[in-house]
Amino acid sequence: MPERNLNFDEVIERRNTDSLKFDFAERRGRPKDVLPLWVADMDFKTSSYVEDAVIERTRHGIFGYTETRDEYANAVAGWMKRHHDWEVDPRWMVKTPGVVFALAMAVKAFTKEGDPVLIQQPVYYPFSEVIEDNKRVIVSNDLYLGDDNRYHIDFEDFERKIVYNHIKLFFLCNPQNPTGRVFTREELTRLGDICLKHEVLVVSDEIHNDFALFGEHTVFAKVKKEFADNCIVCTSASKTFNLAGMLISNIFIPNQKIRREFRRQVDAAGISQLATLGLTATKIAYEKGEQWYENMISYVKENIAFVKHYTKENLPGIKVIDGEGTYLMWLDFRGTGLSFDEIDRKLIYDARLWLDSGVIFGVTGDGFQRINVAAPRSTVAECLRRIREQFVENA
Repeated sequence: MPERNLNFDEVIERRNTDSLKFDFAERRGRPKDVLPLWVADMDFKTSSYVEDAVIERTRHGIFGYTETRDEYANAVAGWMKRHHDWEVDPRWMVKTPGVVFALAMAVKAFTKEGDPVLIQQPVYYPFSEVIEDNKRVIVSNDLYLGDDNRYHIDFEDFERKIVYNHIKLFFLCNPQNPTGRVFTREELTRLGDICLKHEVLVVSDEIHNDFALFGEHTVFAKVKKEFADNCIVCTSASKTFNLAGMLISNIFIPNQKIRREFRRQVDAAGISQLATLGLTATKIAYEKGEQWYENMISYVKENIAFVKHYTKENLPGIKVIDGEGTYLMWLDFRGTGLSFDEIDRKLIYDARLWLDSGVIFGVTGDGFQRINVAAPRSTVAECLRRIREQFVENA
């Protein structure tokens, strides 16, 4: 049976489905009628192969404790080999109910209360939350915006922060959320060498690894064997196939000692078997979702090009930051001359839009907004039209 879910222009009604993105605006302090392009899930149906497999599994009618057999590991390993040229050993894999959960387990396993953890802001805000909520201290090696309109790493500051703060754990985000950077092998090598030198464990969040749209994603563990022995690589089909609600991630830890400590924390959290339908969806997505994935990637790339063109032609004072990956775009509103509070107010209450305010990604995000363009073109176009109306026509 051929893939059916390839019409990415289709607007699918998500309201009244308990969607975090669509149904909880008022609870989170927004007007009920906002157009949401914030949280990182897609407004596309997943692959029809996944849809059919989940329906078929549901028909069985029994949802008891579920484990995975070799077929699951083979499906995951096959995807990693085909798309990232990475040979994985199934013994490295620890399944968790999400990457953020895995980050929290790493904090608990490899630091103690009061210890610092290094991140690179602006960055996905749960990085900060799992550090602070576990009574650790955030240290940031801030990324900087270069003359090439891309974000870069200050390597001197990176090493200085490690030494001065006695860092032992570093969260890497690659592809980077929200800036869209896909770090090069050379950049990863330099980062990894510094971490080895100072005995810093690297947790590499690679959940957007299949969205290196204008570059090539390099798995951190693949750069050097020494890096593989000193890292935790976090992956999931959730971004790639729009399965976030399935709560399944695959965490790869080649070093047996590190894996044992990590797994001990997972066990202590009471996690053993994971969700039946999530395991089913992940396996089938990696086995049969290739056509859907390729078509989705093409559509998202066209959306990105559309946003860049529209912004350049119609939104003076607003600039799209160039990145190589993710379906999240980082918009610079600083040219409008407005404070981030004024930007938020105009977007939320005048334009009736729900984007992600840059400040939640760290103070370096002041004046920026993150927009999710994994949506039908008409939705993205309506968002941009509202921005133009409020920031240009009614400025």
